[in-house]
Amino acid sequence: GRRTQLLKGLPATSTVEENSAAGVSVYNFNVTVSPSEGIAILPTIVNSNPLTEAFDIESKGGLEYRVVTTGNPVLDYETMPKSFDLQIFVEDTTGRTDLNILTIQVTDKNEQPVFRGNMAIQTVMIYVLEGTPPGRIYQVDAADPENAKLKYSLLPATAPFSIRESGAIFSTKEFDYEKDPHCYFLNITVTDPDGLNSTKTVNINIINTNDEKPYFTTKQRIYRIPEEQSPGTIVANITAKDPDDEDSPSRLFYSIQSSDRHFSINPATGVLQVSGRIDRDALPLRLHPNVSLIVRVEDGSGSDHASETEITIMIDDVNDNPPECNPSAFRKEANENTAPGTFLVDLRNYCKDIDVDPSNNQFSFTGLSGFGSNNFALESTVSGRLVMTGTIDLENPANPGVEVYTLTVRVQDIAHPNYSSKYPFYISFDNIIYIYIRIKPVNEFFPVFSNLSYVFSVSEITKVGSSIGSVHAMDKDWPPNVITYSIVAGAGTRDYTNIFWISPTKGDVRILARLDYETTQNHIFIVQASDQEKSTTASVTVNVLEVNDEEPVCSPSFYSLQIPVSLAVGTNINGFRIECQDRDSDPRSFRYFINEGNKNSHFVFSPSAGSNTSRLILASRFDYESGLDTNWIYSLRVHITDDNLVSARDKTTLLIKTGTVTLNIRVIPNPTTATTTTPGVTVVTKRENLYSPSAWYVPFVITLGSLLLLGLLGHLGLLLLPRLRTRCPPAGRAHGAPLINAPEKKKPKKEVVVAMTKLNTVFDGEARDPVTGRMYEFNTRSGARRWKKSNEPLQPMQVTSSATDSGGQGTERPEAPSKKEPSEKSKELTAATKPAAKPSAGQSEAPGQAGLRLQK
Repeated sequence: GRRTQLLKGLPATSTVEENSAAGVSVYNFNVTVSPSEGIAILPTIVNSNPLTEAFDIESKGGLEYRVVTTGNPVLDYETMPKSFDLQIFVEDTTGRTDLNILTIQVTDKNEQPVFRGNMAIQTVMIYVLEGTPPGRIYQVDAADPENAKLKYSLLPATAPFSIRESGAIFSTKEFDYEKDPHCYFLNITVTDPDGLNSTKTVNINIINTNDEKPYFTTKQRIYRIPEEQSPGTIVANITAKDPDDEDSPSRLFYSIQSSDRHFSINPATGVLQVSGRIDRDALPLRLHPNVSLIVRVEDGSGSDHASETEITIMIDDVNDNPPECNPSAFRKEANENTAPGTFLVDLRNYCKDIDVDPSNNQFSFTGLSGFGSNNFALESTVSGRLVMTGTIDLENPANPGVEVYTLTVRVQDIAHPNYSSKYPFYISFDNIIYIYIRIKPVNEFFPVFSNLSYVFSVSEITKVGSSIGSVHAMDKDWPPNVITYSIVAGAGTRDYTNIFWISPTKGDVRILARLDYETTQNHIFIVQASDQEKSTTASVTVNVLEVNDEEPVCSPSFYSLQIPVSLAVGTNINGFRIECQDRDSDPRSFRYFINEGNKNSHFVFSPSAGSNTSRLILASRFDYESGLDTNWIYSLRVHITDDNLVSARDKTTLLIKTGTVTLNIRVIPNPTTATTTTPGVTVVTKRENLYSPSAWYVPFVITLGSLLLLGLLGHLGLLLLPRLRTRCPPAGRAHGAPLINAPEKKKPKKEVVVAMTKLNTVFDGEARDPVTGRMYEFNTRSGARRWKKSNEPLQPMQVTSSATDSGGQGTERPEAPSKKEPSEKSKELTAATKPAAKPSAGQSEAPGQAGLRLQK
């Protein structure tokens, strides 16, 4: 807004007197605005130097305002700043503002003197002992706000005190408590040079000192009381007086000097009272009924100013000993249905009165009472014999059901008793005897089960220790007998002695072993309820509810296979299949899937679901050349679940079990045979292959075929033997380039040499067959296996041959061939040992099987 002159009369300077009350006007000013305008922000103190809230602005009406004091804080010339600059701000409705300063100066005012210390806040109490010499007794502390010199005075002037210019109060005499006033009130006035003053009161008390001996004022010395007065009973009021106390008995202290446990005296009042039991019939009062006490009075504890007197108390005998029964409570037992007139107890044998006077030791038995007391009676008041008068049957509905009857009998002194002091609650003496008669129940009834038989249905997967139900039996005997439950027969199986347990106290039946629906569908056993004397039995049938809790069990669960790398897709690998069983699932409920190890998905099971048998199928060919496949050994983990017939919605709630089969599959690369021979030499290669127990028919077929081929070869050998002996070429012609994989050609007059080369497969590892448990040897490169002989060591890694050529190729040197006649045609004879039946894909030849192949 625009800065204009709106505050009329500002800036300005004004004064205000210190200690001004709230609302005192300090300065008036006006606000100048046109009639069409107004004030948007009223004049306000926006700041002050120094900061203070001692001032505020009030409206006087219209456009007139004034600065007033707030009283918070009260202005003080001596302790606060002497001047304040107030910044006053105002703004009209057009946005014009004005800010001016009002300087307020605080003026000093003459103030009355003030007392300091204790006199400023309270009336000072000064205590002076009598006999104290004159002297200084108190120092008055006062000050003037203007630091002016002060003048002290006191009233009344007749008081034996004076005050000095320093404010010190002095006593002017030695006080006597018995003659002088006990208290003085002095008005102390302090005045400044201008006549302003303040007055406070000082209270001076004269303290009495002990200088006199007390004396007894009670004249009576002998008192008589009856025995058995209750503690606190007043015997006498001993009084004394001390001249120093001027009728103040509370200043005296009373005590009993002689040792006595029957009486005590109030140390402040002198009241003599009973403090312990007073029994005249007991020693020592029985022999000496008078008690003498030495009472001492002194004017202070441990003071030398004291007096003593002797008090005698005579104890009067009263009839205060009632008959006593020991024990005072009797416990007796009686069987229910006990005949009336049966004697229970003679009370007189247990009671006596110890009063010495025979007239006070006679007593009688009266007042037989208690719930059910009509079944009992006392033969006479003198004898005290208690007998049965009725028959109590606990099982009778009319019986109140009380097992223990509590009876009371009153034993009363025949002489007039006076027991009010000893037994204040008895109007006349009633020594009560309590008789507790327990009615022993007789076991008359057998326990009865709530049901003759119980049937519980329990899931077979119920946890061991779970409660499956409870049995309950009742006994009509009263009070009810404790019934104990037990299993007495039939709670076991072939595998477990007890598979059920019953709580002995609650009848709660629990299982101790896992239930199996597939083994036993129901269990029947006998439970017994016994009350320790009588017992009864009931049968319990537990129906086991079937739950899918059995895992599929597949055979074989572990198997090792070998397949050639070139096995055709879709082939049932080695004819392998798994067959699964589940004791609580349909054969169509199985699903088969390979959970792990099936890299590149080469293997599948067919069918994958809906059958309890499934075959292992090669789903895709192996590709090691491109690097797609790198594993030669596959370890497959096959999961078999029993949820094929379960809907997708029920699979989230029903229990599904899983079986596992582990397969180890070794992929065998294509075998390669390297042979070195001379022209016209046929090489026969021997290979030993793996035997698979699952292909049991392979050894049989191979053996049969081998026998036939051996017979044929023998026949051919006999026919060729004469010609081979006569037509063998020189030994040097056996060397030459190998003819393996060369195209066949017929050459006339070609010499034929038959050479037998044996290539021994090296078995450099051994393992145990998981099915038969026998040890076998295997070649780690080709995978060939054979059964291991028990006495045959593991073969070293070397190739055995009959001869080694000059190139070190490890092939056998051919035997010296026979010469053929030049005129004979070149003939081609090939004899090979072939298996009678070709092994299925992936199967290996059985250990020990050998083949002979004749090639040109």
